[in-house]
Amino acid sequence: MKKKLALLLAMVMVCISVLAGCGGGGSADKPLVVGYSNFSSKFSPFFSETAYDQDVWLMTQISLLNNDRLGAIVEKGKTGEDREFNGTNYHYDGPADLTVTENADGTIDYDFDLRDDIKFSDGEPLTADDVIFSMYVQADPTYDGSYTLYSIPIKGMEEYRAGMAPLMSLLYEAGKDNTDFSLWDEETQTKFWTDLETAGTAFAQEIIDYCKEEGLGDTAKAAGEAWGFEGLADDATAADLFWLMAENYEGDFASLSSTETAGSSLADLGFNTEDYAIGVKTGESAPNIEGIQKTGEYSLKVTMTEPSAPAIYQLAVPIAPMHYYGDVEKYDYDNNKFGFDKGDLSGVRAKTTEPMGAGPYKFVKFENGVVSFEANEDFYLGAPKTKNVQFLESQDQDKLNGVITGTIDITDPSYSVDTVKAIQAENSNGEVSGDKIVTNTVDNNGYGYLGMSANGINVGGDPGSDASKNLRKAFATVYSRYRDVTVDSYYGETASVINYPISNTSWAAPQKTDADYAIAFSKDIDGNDIYTSDMDDAAKDEAALNAALGFFEAAGFTVADGKVTAAPAGASLEYEVWIPADGAGDHPSFMMLNLASDAFKKIGITLNVKDLANSADLWTGIESEDCPMWCAAWGGSLDPDMYQVYYSGVESGLEPGGSNYMYDIADPELDAMILDARTNMDQSYRKTVYKSCLDTIIDWAVEVPVYQRQNAIIFSPERVDADTFTPDVTTFYPWLNEIQNVVVK
Repeated sequence: MKKKLALLLAMVMVCISVLAGCGGGGSADKPLVVGYSNFSSKFSPFFSETAYDQDVWLMTQISLLNNDRLGAIVEKGKTGEDREFNGTNYHYDGPADLTVTENADGTIDYDFDLRDDIKFSDGEPLTADDVIFSMYVQADPTYDGSYTLYSIPIKGMEEYRAGMAPLMSLLYEAGKDNTDFSLWDEETQTKFWTDLETAGTAFAQEIIDYCKEEGLGDTAKAAGEAWGFEGLADDATAADLFWLMAENYEGDFASLSSTETAGSSLADLGFNTEDYAIGVKTGESAPNIEGIQKTGEYSLKVTMTEPSAPAIYQLAVPIAPMHYYGDVEKYDYDNNKFGFDKGDLSGVRAKTTEPMGAGPYKFVKFENGVVSFEANEDFYLGAPKTKNVQFLESQDQDKLNGVITGTIDITDPSYSVDTVKAIQAENSNGEVSGDKIVTNTVDNNGYGYLGMSANGINVGGDPGSDASKNLRKAFATVYSRYRDVTVDSYYGETASVINYPISNTSWAAPQKTDADYAIAFSKDIDGNDIYTSDMDDAAKDEAALNAALGFFEAAGFTVADGKVTAAPAGASLEYEVWIPADGAGDHPSFMMLNLASDAFKKIGITLNVKDLANSADLWTGIESEDCPMWCAAWGGSLDPDMYQVYYSGVESGLEPGGSNYMYDIADPELDAMILDARTNMDQSYRKTVYKSCLDTIIDWAVEVPVYQRQNAIIFSPERVDADTFTPDVTTFYPWLNEIQNVVVK
């Protein structure tokens, strides 16, 4: 679950599908070339892990529900809806009409009425059976992809998923010495551990060899520390390193294999995790999901047991063709057969590298760094105007130059100060949009932050005490002082400082015009403003340190003559912060950390900045609780549900845990507010509750909001007809939504 969270947060779950199509042909033979960062070949609507891989399958698929430019769901996609944005009226179509009904017993029905004229790119019709198949894949007990349909209160979902677990997790939990073979045979167990240890040892040895070549040490212990896994003995072996990694990943060998590799995957070395992904029955379970009902050849109903605000977004499932990803011989709705054997998604996984669906384009191939597509002439909104499209793998530093030189037509360079200057220099008008390059910018649906572990930074072993919060506020106060200068230096006008841990693109984000809007960490221990309008930079630096001393003292530190001289039990005068800046300081928050480190020295606190060459080490360090402070960025979603990141479970009487393992917040009041916001459908009420949640997170001081950046899409107006490019691109409505209209000159 921990690794899955990182993947979920990196992907940015959005309900995207292609909209507003037009028929007809353009310059059909000349390909549209789009510059992309590297692909991982996981082009599956169920199992993709990166935004780049996601865009590949989005070209080939449609979703059950679409959204407009503001991120609101289009509920009448079949009949179409007109909605105004930025002074212009836009028409939105989709595969289905949705009707939501609140029943007298408290349940809620979501009725879907599909169009009956949609075909997949191979000519086969799209029906309710394909939707039901897609939902059952996401609901399977062994499903480990990024979608979380199973997390919303669909009637009968828990009963269906009960009584089954993946074989690999059961084998790992049972251990090598297990003698109970009621669920599997001894031969399977022996092969699992033998193959795993052989492949795992070779896997770890590659890491050791890599570290040796890079001058990072020539022992398993040194390699482990360089890779972010500490605690090995001096005489540790490659096998010891692998088992330490396995322990940190809690037996999630699929994530370990794809994340920590120094070259080869475990499968390359003889251990294929998918061989053990099949489900094993461990108890009783329901034969179907009661709340997913087929009501006609082109209609279905999903019933929720209670109100759920995120539900409508989770129901926007990609509609995958059952005859391609599943097995039509294994589909019999009336007899609880849904296109595959429950617990066995091997057939679905087998199609991961070659997507197919009802989208505007057909996947052709991926080779030599190029994903090739050709138009789907049966696309339900009309055949695309450009016949061929290519997604070209490109390094970020080469994307802009590719548009300039003509090797790339459209791309998304990192929108920094240097990028802006280069674009302005290329255009004859000196602007970011001109005769050579046109630039479209939108706020990124996410934000940069500095995180702190409550378990790693506390006083007396009590993460939630006032003393512990004050300790973290001491650090947060100084970090916050240097946010403006570091964001301006790295991004210029293409990013801004934010004061709440939420993307400004969200409807739940507090606005500066709100009466209770506050600058993050701008109050001292007594609640007074730290800064005044007449302060210069030197005065602000001094004021921030004085405020930090107040928080340190309130946390139980000894403060004398403007310096911290002693720490209370469980705390320290020296801390470390990790930042994935490629080992070269290339990160938006790097300057902030160095300025803060220099400032802390003046008051007796040592802050060591650890610049990671491998960004994957950051997540490993966080999971192993070796990393007390770090810099990273969150991705957002259409709905601002906070359950995934901040809910701990203590509200329900559970031990602290849940999905906020990064911050280790254990606050029953915060839990209760998050659950309240999830089950209320009134957006204005939810915004009020979320504001209280954000204030609580700030009070815990586990997260310092840093920046809201912009994304940029640039294209050459000399090669792309600007009049056909998607108008009014927004955070929630990317240009790919209307790629079928784009014409290459």
